[in-house]
Amino acid sequence: MDVTPAQSTKRLRAVGVIPARYGSTRLPGKSLISICGKPLVVRVVERARLCAALDRVIVATDDARIVEAVEAAGGEAVMTRADHPSGTDRVAEVIAPLEADIVVNVQGDEPLIDPNLIGKLVEALAGDAGWDMATAATPIVDDAMRASPAVVKVVWDATGRALYFSRSLIPYIRDPGKVDAAGLHWRHLGIYAYRRAFLAKLVRTPPCATELAESLEQLRALHIGGRMLVLQTQERGIGVDTPADVAYVERIIREQGLG
Repeated sequence: MDVTPAQSTKRLRAVGVIPARYGSTRLPGKSLISICGKPLVVRVVERARLCAALDRVIVATDDARIVEAVEAAGGEAVMTRADHPSGTDRVAEVIAPLEADIVVNVQGDEPLIDPNLIGKLVEALAGDAGWDMATAATPIVDDAMRASPAVVKVVWDATGRALYFSRSLIPYIRDPGKVDAAGLHWRHLGIYAYRRAFLAKLVRTPPCATELAESLEQLRALHIGGRMLVLQTQERGIGVDTPADVAYVERIIREQGLG
């Protein structure tokens, strides 16, 4: 029997994974810090679950206290090995036994993550088989952020394919008089959507020289030839790393009536 294109089209299954360690150099136990009455990690879960493109949202953690907090709030959490070198490895462990075509690594310290951005990353991979990964970037409009090595910058080509990430300012403007710098510098947001097979390949590959030099894991993906799409967004990507960040995020939640 002939199969029509509509019948043969397979919907890709997407799973969001939120890596959440208890230990944190700058803010120990931050996954469980209260943000307007709810643990930080629970806030992230709630935002991710608003994304209709995700079939499932799972917290990947190394601490039973985080599992307990997530499950108490009606979420799903899985214990992983404690010796993972990165959140990406933690995500890969959780995904290994599951049915998933696309995996979204959602940062566990962003309680205001935009569900629509998550959805756009999933749609980008579902709609074009040529991409191995997708991530996002937002404009840099602050000179202090341009100069800060804590702010990761990214450049891409005409198709949106990532060319390089750096803690240095890229592109460097050699002659300011000849170039309009407005809109030229972009900050990378640490959210990634992977094809399952590429994620498995990535975590099997040892770190490369540029990754070690910049301390940026995404450079390994470029090193092995990964085609990474960079989506442009106005989403600011507010992470919680300090007590001041907690107060700032709580103010935004109250102002926006997010509960």
